[in-house]
Amino acid sequence: MNKQRNHVHQLKLRSLGIDTYRENIIFMRSDCHICLSEGFTALTRLVVHHKNKSIIATLNVVKSNLLLDSEAALSEMAMKQLGVTDGDHISISHLKPIESLSDVRAKMFHHKIDKNAYFQIIHDITKGFYADIEIAAFIAACAGDNLDLEEITWLTEAMIHYGSRIKWNEKLILDKHCVGGLPGNRTTPIIVSIIAAAGLTIPKTSSRAITSPAGSADTIETMTPVNLSIEKIQEVVKKEKGCFTWGGTVKLSPADDILITVEKALDVDSAGQMIASVLSKKVAAGATHVVIEIPVGETAKVRTQAEGLKLQYYFKAVGNAVGLNIEVLITDGSQPVGKGIGPSLEAMDVLAVLRNKKDAPSDLKDKSLMISGALFELSGQMEKGKGILEAKQILESGKAYDKFLRICKAQGGFTEPKYGKFKTEIKSTVVGKVVSIDNRKLAKVAKLAGAPHYPAAGIYFEAPIGTQVEKGQTLFTIYAESEGELNYSLDYLKTSNHIITIE
Repeated sequence: MNKQRNHVHQLKLRSLGIDTYRENIIFMRSDCHICLSEGFTALTRLVVHHKNKSIIATLNVVKSNLLLDSEAALSEMAMKQLGVTDGDHISISHLKPIESLSDVRAKMFHHKIDKNAYFQIIHDITKGFYADIEIAAFIAACAGDNLDLEEITWLTEAMIHYGSRIKWNEKLILDKHCVGGLPGNRTTPIIVSIIAAAGLTIPKTSSRAITSPAGSADTIETMTPVNLSIEKIQEVVKKEKGCFTWGGTVKLSPADDILITVEKALDVDSAGQMIASVLSKKVAAGATHVVIEIPVGETAKVRTQAEGLKLQYYFKAVGNAVGLNIEVLITDGSQPVGKGIGPSLEAMDVLAVLRNKKDAPSDLKDKSLMISGALFELSGQMEKGKGILEAKQILESGKAYDKFLRICKAQGGFTEPKYGKFKTEIKSTVVGKVVSIDNRKLAKVAKLAGAPHYPAAGIYFEAPIGTQVEKGQTLFTIYAESEGELNYSLDYLKTSNHIITIE
């Protein structure tokens, strides 16, 4: 009886070559015998089986002859996860109700949920039980300061629990993170090079852009490979004491990688989940001492000093709860750091600082030295007040640049970043002094120009606050890889006022 039922619920797989990015989708005809007998309708969540493997997939219904009654199709990601090819037979079954969704609904109505609830939600997300719309509901439920300190700690612990960890032989492992929201500000490769050149271990895993024109991994990838396995990371760090890698490749915190994908689509980055995201990945990467930077400014991610101080307290409290030594620096977030905005342009800033060029952006250099100094002092390797001087000596002696090139070589080689093929200079129409900059609007111009999808796209910025400008003077240059995207950014400029305020 069971064999016959399994046979009835089997369909022959037909590959249609449909890319649905991360979400698993199954395509079946509306008059398919399984849909009719089981009452499956569009967007039903199903379990798809093949041999000893199974995945969760969302049903999309076909009402044409694209598929036969006896056939089904899977999205490319679903086929890869299930390990099937065209012509294989799959079986379908109901997905049992996901009990943790009731906790998500409770959170949506501002109820506090317990530690077990967070662990179950993260477990279910990691196992693929949640559709993207359900993940979006969880993200929205946690946004808007809807998690208290205890809940953020539980969420962090859950994300650590359902991830993996890199083990190191050294007792002292350094790391850093910036909460973002500021164009440019690409300190990571400079700091890693300084710290590693001093003989301290700093295995840096970075994120790609969520809501910005570039993440650290996007920028570094214009110069060296960042998609390294855990084994390769360990090899590079053993040899050079540091690395620059994309954290998504090694799946240290798989739930966070899933959440970030949906956050990117929503253009949402909530404070509680950001803290859990950052600290879970630091623990997963084996860090012991971490410096967190929080830029504060009217158009930064963190807009007020009070909000910055609250985040500072939360980072330290949650960090201590999960066994990290944390130092949190609140910095000026009123304007971009460096001149480049976008992967390649930011990489050029990094190289200018490392190469000690005279025209290197001094703000990027100063911030990199400040954070490097804080790391030296947090680690206990330097007395208070002496960290910056040590960092400056390593940078200006050329040791940091030499270490940077050695790390790049160990990761697969170094490539010089390039400008986009198309460019337009944006000039001042008035005489005066730059008094404010809208970071969010400036970042949007860079994104519309194609960053970070096209690494050479973005902005070269030449009008920091305090600059005295003449009529016709270039404020910034937009770079793009196509004329169409260059025009998108220019169209936005025509409708957006006060990106740079000159008085």
